[in-house]
Amino acid sequence: MKKEIQGIVEIGSKPVIERTATATGLLHLKSETKQAIVNKAVKKGDVVEASTIAAIQAVKETPRIIPHCHPIPLEGCKVDWTWEGTSLRCTVHVSAHYKTGIEMEAITGVSAGLLCVLDMIKSYEKDEDGQYPSARITDLQILEKRKLQ
Repeated sequence: MKKEIQGIVEIGSKPVIERTATATGLLHLKSETKQAIVNKAVKKGDVVEASTIAAIQAVKETPRIIPHCHPIPLEGCKVDWTWEGTSLRCTVHVSAHYKTGIEMEAITGVSAGLLCVLDMIKSYEKDEDGQYPSARITDLQILEKRKLQ
């Protein structure tokens, strides 16, 4: 029996329309780690600045990371960072005029942004055994996707 494997979904006949998507996620940290980020004392540099670049880069590279995503001519990307206690929230909003949704770009951006933060602050989160018992990424979700006609 031959199994057919689906490639990229055909979107040629779909109309080009304005689309937006917003995703978010949370990185839980120790209070000392938050202070190091806020005080710009992290040895690897400005955590929020570097992680914003990582998020934008990931948005643009989503089709290279997620096999079934179409390359989309993105028109906008905004990355917001907010503190919720000692947890750092990343929210990414993307926009484009295209034939398919862009929610995967938004959530990929959030994921990469939070992973960049984690990479930059690992030394603050490590316990005596070299583990990261407090640091965790949670609440990764697509908040909204829209088609504006």
